[in-house]
Amino acid sequence: QVQLVESGGGLVQAGGSLRLSCVASTRTFSSYTMGWFRQAPGKEREFVAAINWDGTTYYAIFVKGRFAISRDNIKNTAYLQMNSLKPEDTALYYCAAGLRLRLSSISNEYNYWGQGTQVTVSS
Repeated sequence: QVQLVESGGGLVQAGGSLRLSCVASTRTFSSYTMGWFRQAPGKEREFVAAINWDGTTYYAIFVKGRFAISRDNIKNTAYLQMNSLKPEDTALYYCAAGLRLRLSSISNEYNYWGQGTQVTVSS
């Protein structure tokens, strides 16, 4: 069982930045593809970004160069740097881990999920 703990969310003005972190409790962190998803009130959970063991990344179209996913396999941590934030980015952001998973935007393919961290962008 892998536990994922997100942090770094908060309230920010439009145009601002936040960096989310996700710490995983596993000795084999590098075997997991890490993903970020988000869910806004009244909407379905949607894919944001993913990164596999070698650092290859995959982004949702709406990211449009504003967000960057990264990982530190020594610290067992995945990050999501979010710049140029917009009010429509307001959501609960979840970290997910998939064992030996290809880069995927499909939430059901991930094995483990964190509890989420709230991001609120004011206009």
